Amino acid sequence: MDKILEGLVSSDHSVPVKRAIVKKVVEAAEREVTEDQCQALFTLTTRLILLGEDAFQKQIGFQVLEAYARYHRPEFERFFSKDFVLSLLQQGYGQLDRKDPAIIEYIHCCLRLLISCPSVLEIFGVIQVEVLRMVCERPEPAFCARLSTLLSDFVQCIPRDKSSVLFCQQLVRTISSFHCFASQEQELREYVGQVTKVSALLQSIWKADPATLLPSLQEVFAIISSTDPSFDPSIALASLVQHIPVQMITVLIKSLTTDQNVRDASMTKALCRMIDWLSWPLAQHVDTWVIALLKGLAAVQKFTILIDVTLLKIELVFSRLWYPIVRQGALAVLSHMLLSFQHSPEAFHLVVPDVVDLVQSLRTDGLPTSKAFLLQFTELIHCMMYQYSGFPDLYDNILEAIKDLPKPAEEKIKLVLNQSAWTSQSNSFSSGLLRQAGKSETGKTGLVNLGNTCYMNSIIQTLFMATDFRRHVLSLHLNSSNTLMKKLQLLFAFLAHTQRAAYAPRNFLEASRPPWFNVGSQQDCSEYLRFLLDRLHEEEKTLQALDSAKPKAASPTDASCKDPAGPTPAEVNGQTCLTPGETRPGDDRRTLIEKLFGGKLITSIRCMQCNCISEKEEPFTDLSLAFCPSTTFQDSPQTQGPLEEPRVLCQGSVNGGSEVPEPGSASALASNAHFVPVTNEPPLSVPDLVNYFLAPEILDEDNAYFCEKCSSLQRAEKTIKVVSAPEYLILTLLRFSYDAKCHIRRKILDNVTIPPLIRLPVHDPPIPTRCSSSTSSPLQVDSPESSENLAKKLKSSQHDEEEEKARIDGAEEISRAVQSVPYVLSSVVMHSGISSESGHYYSYGCNINGADAVQQTANQFSIKEDLGNGQAEGSLCTCSAPSVSQEQGGTLHNSGQEAKDWLLFNDSRVTFTSFQSVQNITNRFPKDTAYVLMYRKQELPGQSVNGGLMASGMRLSAEPPLQKELLDAVIKDNKLYLQEQELSARTQALQAPSSSCSFRPNGSDDNNPPGSCGPSGGGGGGGGGFNTISRLVF
Repeated sequence: MDKILEGLVSSDHSVPVKRAIVKKVVEAAEREVTEDQCQALFTLTTRLILLGEDAFQKQIGFQVLEAYARYHRPEFERFFSKDFVLSLLQQGYGQLDRKDPAIIEYIHCCLRLLISCPSVLEIFGVIQVEVLRMVCERPEPAFCARLSTLLSDFVQCIPRDKSSVLFCQQLVRTISSFHCFASQEQELREYVGQVTKVSALLQSIWKADPATLLPSLQEVFAIISSTDPSFDPSIALASLVQHIPVQMITVLIKSLTTDQNVRDASMTKALCRMIDWLSWPLAQHVDTWVIALLKGLAAVQKFTILIDVTLLKIELVFSRLWYPIVRQGALAVLSHMLLSFQHSPEAFHLVVPDVVDLVQSLRTDGLPTSKAFLLQFTELIHCMMYQYSGFPDLYDNILEAIKDLPKPAEEKIKLVLNQSAWTSQSNSFSSGLLRQAGKSETGKTGLVNLGNTCYMNSIIQTLFMATDFRRHVLSLHLNSSNTLMKKLQLLFAFLAHTQRAAYAPRNFLEASRPPWFNVGSQQDCSEYLRFLLDRLHEEEKTLQALDSAKPKAASPTDASCKDPAGPTPAEVNGQTCLTPGETRPGDDRRTLIEKLFGGKLITSIRCMQCNCISEKEEPFTDLSLAFCPSTTFQDSPQTQGPLEEPRVLCQGSVNGGSEVPEPGSASALASNAHFVPVTNEPPLSVPDLVNYFLAPEILDEDNAYFCEKCSSLQRAEKTIKVVSAPEYLILTLLRFSYDAKCHIRRKILDNVTIPPLIRLPVHDPPIPTRCSSSTSSPLQVDSPESSENLAKKLKSSQHDEEEEKARIDGAEEISRAVQSVPYVLSSVVMHSGISSESGHYYSYGCNINGADAVQQTANQFSIKEDLGNGQAEGSLCTCSAPSVSQEQGGTLHNSGQEAKDWLLFNDSRVTFTSFQSVQNITNRFPKDTAYVLMYRKQELPGQSVNGGLMASGMRLSAEPPLQKELLDAVIKDNKLYLQEQELSARTQALQAPSSSCSFRPNGSDDNNPPGSCGPSGGGGGGGGGFNTISRLVF
């Protein structure tokens, strides 16, 4: 019979035919069958049930097994023995794992067939031991649900006596490990159903054996009070609350709150996780338990825990009001938390921004219960606005939204508030821990000004906002803790993950400060940036050299990149060897600075006598852009024409507007006053300065070129061309020019338009020709004087254009292809002031990255491609700003969502701002001018620059996980921060128990000038007024 059934299953017959034959096989079970045939049939049906290819085979297996087991009970007893059950539970069946729910379903089916047989008692004993072992292994919800069904039907399988308590505790632990990753409603429903089955099993055990209840609840509290950061218990534990007798609440809460062995941190964790249970659907009495615990803590005056939990969880509880299935319980908890939190408006003001939206939603959702719920909610809001009056700017919109709803009487409001207070004596308890000054709404971390270190803070934030650079720094595996790169990595880790609103970079300041920088003095941020990049570059080159000097068994390529994980970034003596971006020889040894910030220039000098060309290739990390001499020399006759009214900007207010002193005053006679002519000409733009940098220069007279071929000084033409575009293009505007007459460095206050997109002309590398020389030098960092020298070198010649364009017929011409490389603006460092020795630095940053920049920029701007549409071919050789459509440009400036893409970093303060604010800052505050700009290369789809440079190796699509050493340091500092906050709060509570908590909304700085530079940090306060001397000279 088993052969017939096996052949039938594997045959190609139709399903109706197969069902008919199976029916015959089932009917044959009534006949006498040999034991061998029975055993063969039981084996075959077991295989069909557990390993069947489809539901039809499993169904056939169950039908035939049930029929033959009923008519041949002794044979089935011998087949389904305790040894066979033990084998299934410990080893599985074939390729079927022992933790598969199908195993439990099969055993459940067989137990029903053997329920009247004596041998089933032995099987019950085996299952009692095995289910305890299985639950300790933390199985999945589906397995647990199937096991709970079995145990509910066969309570004889539930462990007994002491094992019963242990089984309940382990089952609670198992529920705490449940996690649902489903996104579909059907899957979520299945998950909730599975958890409900497991909790129902516990309920039945508690009812049958009440001695198991208290140990189970103790286990629940031990789980939810755990402070282990690596363990996050599932909110599925909320399903147990509805099964706890309500009459036990008072006894249990009193036991918990008075237990001296329960630390405050554990109680805080437990309460927070119970509040999280409000999100669990179908759970009952969760709000009752949460409120009871809150009242119990107030009774023993543990106000620190109450304040902490309220400020931490009030927004989450409020967010549950949007979901009808948990709305009522969430409102009960929200009401108690807000009404009892009467020493400060802080908790209420956290949820104020969302009140109007919720009211409007309740009015329109159409649910029959929403109207009654809205009345309860508005009564709570009226009570809170009565308690914390004096904030009309926050409450006006709320009052408008609920003006047509009934308002409770003042006497009722007072009664509710008095009944809800933590204590009837307002000054009889400590105010406890005030809300810690957390991060701003931006989620970014500021940097504490350690004494005129705004130059460093602005550069660090600029580098941090260079997404690819930040991600690569954080992904480096560095062995040495003394390297500058390691300190930068640690600083980036703190900026990304610290709980502090502002971090103090003391260690990095000491390690990165140039030796010639005086401590406590204001410095040039551009000079600091060059020094920092050079230090990082030279440090990695040194480590590479040391690594190369070590004997290696592997090939040089393997030695430079030896990561056991394969093609991921590897370590090179503590430095990560990143994937080379170009295929040229030696690029695999480039440093991270070279790969991300390094570009190459070619300086060509052509003798205008013999046309011999001398070329020199030089690396660069930034381009120093000088202003045209006609706009920078204020002594020239063109500066003040008869029709021009000069305006004088004097050293006084760093961030204020222009100050026009009285004639003859000391301010008017100051030697460092800077005259800015008022003209109708459009302001300069960044592409104008780049083009001026790349413009040809004629060398003659005192600056004539010595031609080796001519063996004499000759008139020559000097050109500079970019031949390798960096991933991040750093542009420094040379605003500080030396006045030889007054012996001071003046600041050029000309406004420069900053386009969000530019195109940089990049030439192909030159073809070596005769009379040309190509040399390469290591990465250089310009000294402070080199910027001024560069400005002098770039002065345009006064010779006629005809002589500049003169060419000798027949001279060799080198044809070089030019690509227009698009760049998108990433960061801008601003300088506020009129001198390099004074003022304040702050920066703007746009959070873009290599992988997302194309799509993000495409969504923000509509680039009008002129190339190929009649544009002159020569325009490829100039820098340009692509046109942005008016429609999308307006959307960018006016959309609140887009506006939040830009951030203002002002020492400790970080706020949202808009790109329009970046462009208009100099118009509003004439002394605040762009100084250092960083652009990110934007590779458009289908475009490859420099032979595919950085096409894959240098762009990381996500933030790397923190390495253990960095994570430990951040966690340690976060704990220290919390201890500092609590100590400060306790001290403040002892000194001023009734002190009130001030409220200052966190907003945008678009309408306010930047904050101060000083030890107190930014934020517009703590450094004196805008006109104080302490904010002028640092």
